[in-house]
Amino acid sequence: MTAGPIRIGTRGSLLARTQSGDVREALVAAGHDAELVIITTAGDLSAEPVEKIGVGVFTTAIRTALHAGEIDVAVHSYKDLPTAPEDGLTIAAVPPRADTRDALVAAGGRVLGELPPGSTVGTSAPRRVAQLNALGLGLEIRPLRGNLDTRLGKVSGGELDAVVVARAGLVRIGREDEVTEAFDPVVLLPAPAQGALAVECRSDDAELVSILAELDDAPSRATVDAERSVLAALEAGCTAPVGAIAEVVESLDDDGRVVLELSLRAGVAALDGSDEIRASVVGPVARAAELGRELAAELLDRGAAEVMRDR
Repeated sequence: MTAGPIRIGTRGSLLARTQSGDVREALVAAGHDAELVIITTAGDLSAEPVEKIGVGVFTTAIRTALHAGEIDVAVHSYKDLPTAPEDGLTIAAVPPRADTRDALVAAGGRVLGELPPGSTVGTSAPRRVAQLNALGLGLEIRPLRGNLDTRLGKVSGGELDAVVVARAGLVRIGREDEVTEAFDPVVLLPAPAQGALAVECRSDDAELVSILAELDDAPSRATVDAERSVLAALEAGCTAPVGAIAEVVESLDDDGRVVLELSLRAGVAALDGSDEIRASVVGPVARAAELGRELAAELLDRGAAEVMRDR
């Protein structure tokens, strides 16, 4: 680790700076000096949909700076990371996870069921497009890019009737009061790792790996590992129409003792909503990644690859 403050690389958006600021504050509270370093990524410079400009577009520049020693730590929205490990880097901490749910922000304070057919709903994610279409509400789904302020402005300015975004992001920037409905995963399965942060550093920096490990939350890491394992086993990127949600829950063993288990649900949907496959599994928390692979295998057995091809 270099002398001086721990340099935390982050994108420049309000949400990214807020997320990274939370990590900085946690490090400072633990007695470590830290500062933010703003990095511009290709995703910040393009208005194209993420599936066109590429998986990992928001993370490549930050990881390049990390490899080069220009920063010591990178803070990512975990759902934006490719599932393949990055050589030379390690996810040293997954802090306590925020709300995993998707949220609706609609004009007039309406919930989804109150939007009439033909209402315009903006979203940036094929996963949301597919699941919203599968609900059969006759909504007109429109592509949406930009930071959260820009997205919310599409509704307040009358350009769209509603937008669907991650609730965690709105909470982090203090705009959760604008949520008109938070979706139960039964309605919309969130993106794998939604609401979670990945705190990354160079693998060979043992001192920093140890410092960052203090911020790690074991249940959050287990849920993320399970969800991303589904995504990896499906060979689907972070823009694929795949949803997954894992929870650590209490259960009773054969002797009536309380034990912790991991409950995992996942699904895929065709972009036009014509087909959707969902499955679930429960098992030991220690087998989080294995449970994800097992659930992905079940989805594939039931035709998930064909459904995802119908994008």
